[in-house]
Amino acid sequence: MSRTLIEKLGEGLPSGAILTDPDITASYAHDMASFCAAGTPAVVALPRTVEQVQHVMRTATALRVPVVPQGARTGLSGAANAGDGCVVLSLTKMDRILEINPVDRIAVVEPGVVNATLSRAVAEHGLYYPPDPSSWETCTIGGNIGTASGGLCCVKYGVTAEYVLGLDVVLADGRLLTTGRRTAKGVAGYDLTRLFVGSEGSLGVVVKATLALKPEPRQQLVLAAEFASTAAACDAVCEIMRGGHVPSLLELMDRTTVRAVNELAHMGLPETTEALLLAAFDTPEPAADLAAVGALCEAAGATQVVPAEDAAESELLLQARRLSLTALEAVKGTTMIDDVCVNRSRLGEFIEGVARIAQDLGLSIGVVAHAGDGNTHPTVCFDAADEDEAKRARESFERIMALGLELGGTITGEHGVGLLKKDWLAKEAGPVSLELQQGIKAVFDPLGILNPGKVF
Repeated sequence: MSRTLIEKLGEGLPSGAILTDPDITASYAHDMASFCAAGTPAVVALPRTVEQVQHVMRTATALRVPVVPQGARTGLSGAANAGDGCVVLSLTKMDRILEINPVDRIAVVEPGVVNATLSRAVAEHGLYYPPDPSSWETCTIGGNIGTASGGLCCVKYGVTAEYVLGLDVVLADGRLLTTGRRTAKGVAGYDLTRLFVGSEGSLGVVVKATLALKPEPRQQLVLAAEFASTAAACDAVCEIMRGGHVPSLLELMDRTTVRAVNELAHMGLPETTEALLLAAFDTPEPAADLAAVGALCEAAGATQVVPAEDAAESELLLQARRLSLTALEAVKGTTMIDDVCVNRSRLGEFIEGVARIAQDLGLSIGVVAHAGDGNTHPTVCFDAADEDEAKRARESFERIMALGLELGGTITGEHGVGLLKKDWLAKEAGPVSLELQQGIKAVFDPLGILNPGKVF
C-alpha cells in the first residue's frame, strides 16, 4: 500500500513535495501536546497549490488512506498528531499573502501564512489582524482557523472565528468548496464558514481564507497589579468589567507561573505575590484608563499597582506573559496544558479549585489566564519519567476538566478537542448534540479519512 500510495501521490506532486524518510516523517508525527499518542505516518505531503491538495485528497479517497492536515504543529490538544499509515498533509508551504485591501479591510491568505507575518504585513497599510495566540510568531493562520484560536487581545477584539469571512476548502473527495463572502455583511444560506472554524481538519482542508481586518489601534500601555490572593485578583477583574472598562488585554499569572518566568528569563517579577494581573489599554487616553483600573485593583486588595510609563516597559510585561507556558514547561520537563473557560464571575472559584487539586495530588500546577474572558490555562508540571507523578498529572487534568464543567464552563476555550479531550466533549455536549455533530462529519467526510480519531 505504501508504495502504491507514494506512486499515486507522485503523479500530481513534485518529488520535493513528498517526504518518506522515516527520520524526517517522524518529526511531523505530533504537535506540542506532549501527553497525546502519535502514530507513524506513511508519507508527508507538502503541497504548494490548491490543485496539489486536491490531488492528495483524491488519492487518499481512492486508496481509503487517512489524511491528517497540519500547520506549524503548535497545537496543544493532539489534533495534528499522525496516525499509523496516514498521509500527513502539511500546509506550511502554502504561505502566500494573496491580497491586502485597505478599503474593504480584508486580507486573503493561504493557510501556511504565519500569524505574525500577516500582522506585520497589514500593519504596513495601517491595519490590524487582532487574533494573537501566544505562539503567534510561529503558528499559522490555517492552524488558527482549525482550532478557532484566541490570544491575549480577545477581551476587546474577539477570537479567530469573528475574523474569518470566507474560506476555500478542499473536501475529502477533492472537490473545492467556497464558503462565506468578501463583503462586510452576508447571510446567504447556512454559515458553513463558521462550521469549518474550529473543526480541527475533520471536515475539509482550508486552502484559502478571507479575513476581516481592523484599523491599527493606538500603542497600548500596560499596568501590573500584585495581589496577596488569586481571589482578590479575580475580584478586581469582576470590578473592572462591571465598571464598563474595555481593556485591550487583561491577563492573570499565579505565583507558580511568576516564579517559573523569573527562573527562565530572570525578569525580576515580584515572587512574593500570589497573583499578578496585567491590564492594558489602547484608548486615546490610556494613562487615564490605567489610573481608573489601578484604583479598582487597590480597592480589591492589590498590594502594589505599577503602570508602565512607555511602550518599552509595556512590552517587557507582555513578554513575561508570553513566556509563561515555556517557563512552566521548564519546571519539570513536561506539561499538560488545560484550556478551561468559565464565566468571569466564577474565575476565582475555578482557580482556587485548581489550587486544591494541586495540593491534594502533590503537584505543581501553574495557572495563566485570559482573565478578561475567563479562559484559563492550568498547566500541570511533571516528570514524565516518574510513573507515579505522571499518573497523578493525568488525574489532576481530569479533575480540572470536571471542575470547569461543574462551574458551568467549557472544556476548551481556544485549544480545541483533538485527542486530549474527546471523552470530555461527549460529557459537555450531550448525546443529542454529539449525534448531530457526527452526522455533519459523515456528510463532509463519508469515508472518515479526514483526521480520524480526533474530536469524536
